[in-house]
Amino acid sequence: MTASEHTMAWQAQSLLLDYPSAALLDRLSLLREVTRAVPGPVGDPLAQILDHVERTPLPDLAADYVATFDHRKRGSLYLTYYTYGDTRKRGMALLRFTHAYRAEGLVLSSEELPDHLAVVLEFAAGHPGLGLRLLSEHRAGLELLRLGLHETNSPWASVLDSISATLPRLRGSDEDVLARLIAQGPPEEEVGLQPFGGLR
Repeated sequence: MTASEHTMAWQAQSLLLDYPSAALLDRLSLLREVTRAVPGPVGDPLAQILDHVERTPLPDLAADYVATFDHRKRGSLYLTYYTYGDTRKRGMALLRFTHAYRAEGLVLSSEELPDHLAVVLEFAAGHPGLGLRLLSEHRAGLELLRLGLHETNSPWASVLDSISATLPRLRGSDEDVLARLIAQGPPEEEVGLQPFGGLR
């Protein structure tokens, strides 16, 4: 893929993984153009989710989004969760995202964690090199999310298929991590994450 194709794909994926709103509906025609402008393995899955969005009333779409991503651990959109769970180490991983964004002049509100997949994709669209590195570092978690969405026949599984098509294939180490995540799940250790709620 070219840099411009990565930019278009990641921006479209970011919009489709954000909470569904009227703003998304206003961008459907533009998103359709993206599906035709990027390679088939990236664009075809996006066309599938767009079909679903177009035929689903917005309140139903929003309710399904909440049920999919807010109430299921295997559906978490927070990338560091898969590697670190709710442990102290996750706080340091969140800071890595924060520092990467700040280095490029991006400041998030305190309302959003910096590892939310929609946020990471939007950042990657504007900074493809660094964005690819951040996404690739969480390749196993992305694959676990993709598999989890397919298990529940979620329409958003196609967005993860599209994301996967923009990234390198799973390597041996990633496959090992994925196998461990499938068998054991993320680490567990309840700690407060408020200090890492975003950039200030």
